[in-house]
Amino acid sequence: MDEKSRNTLSLWMVIAFRIFRSIAAGMIAIDFPYLVLSKLHYGSLFLGEVYTAAIIAGAFLGLAVGYLADITNRKNALLIVSLMLPLSSGLIYYFHYPWILFLAAILGTYSATGSLAGGGIGGMAAPLQNALLVDLTQPEKRTRYFSIIMFFSGGTAALGSLLAGVVSEENIFFIATLIGLISALFLLPIKDPFRPEKISKVKNKVTIGKFTVTGMLNGFAQGLVTPFLIPFFIIVYHLPIKEMSFYSFISGGLGALSLLLSPLLDKKLGFLKSIIWTRGIGAAATVVMPIFRLLPVSLSIYFIMPALRIVSAPIQQSALTKMVENDEVGRALGVNQMARMLASSGATSLTGYLFDLSDIPLPFYIYGVVIGINILLYQAFFGKEKTIRSD
Repeated sequence: MDEKSRNTLSLWMVIAFRIFRSIAAGMIAIDFPYLVLSKLHYGSLFLGEVYTAAIIAGAFLGLAVGYLADITNRKNALLIVSLMLPLSSGLIYYFHYPWILFLAAILGTYSATGSLAGGGIGGMAAPLQNALLVDLTQPEKRTRYFSIIMFFSGGTAALGSLLAGVVSEENIFFIATLIGLISALFLLPIKDPFRPEKISKVKNKVTIGKFTVTGMLNGFAQGLVTPFLIPFFIIVYHLPIKEMSFYSFISGGLGALSLLLSPLLDKKLGFLKSIIWTRGIGAAATVVMPIFRLLPVSLSIYFIMPALRIVSAPIQQSALTKMVENDEVGRALGVNQMARMLASSGATSLTGYLFDLSDIPLPFYIYGVVIGINILLYQAFFGKEKTIRSD
């Protein structure tokens, strides 16, 4: 088998890994808040604390695996990390002690700050997976492949959220554990072409710094709202898990479909304008959500929010990997993820506190302001950069 064929096979194995992992993540994303709020009655403040602990731990672990990606075999590192998600869901299946919930959330990176397509659950594997994807693709095709893998991820995560409303609640974490273990098997045939000689100094500190600052603000905004969208419907509308899983399926499915537009959006608007328009419109919709407490209005916004938030994500990831050297991609992605997650940890804790006080609208309003500031920073940082587009 020639190198091109090996890389193509490895790409499909990465996609298959992401598909099965996302199904498990989608199931966990739905059932975990229901387990904490409705079954165990630990409250939104406890849920916020669990998410915060997971985000902080995931931030540092994400940075660590990002460095690991640049100094060792990326496939083997990803294989080790991939086993942490099924370990976490297995722990929750057998034990419901508060400290077990904290431990499991940390191991599985239950950050919930990303959409279903963005991998909010188990996101620690993202820097390794994306670094591996960079090794297997040409720069001009990366936006396309980032959008494809995120499309499959979002679609299957939405399917996982739908399954969470179909299977019995007692078995959701058990099934998620099995599916998570299966996902790791797809990593075994992968041939990673990356062969590090020695760790090199970071050459693109300014570029990484710009993406780090914007990533921090984006992470803070996502931490305010995204982990609490499902709790929002639980608290405000008292929706049962079967209904919420169906609505989450629609929202995640639309978000996944939007990713197919990413390469076209990249060609037509480029990196900067894609982010400004999609995230700006999404922020405006998010601010409206708690104002009109009518279920059809809230659901309509909930359906389009992931699409507006993540359609530019493959473009942003592709731009970052093109602006840095290949031997520092893992570190660049790891630093970006750490900054995003650390910022989101404080925001998640804040929203848990505000929800506990029944001050539900405030996090949504802060979200809009922060995204507005972030858009201005993107313009300031990258407005004079040569527009990066896919061919």
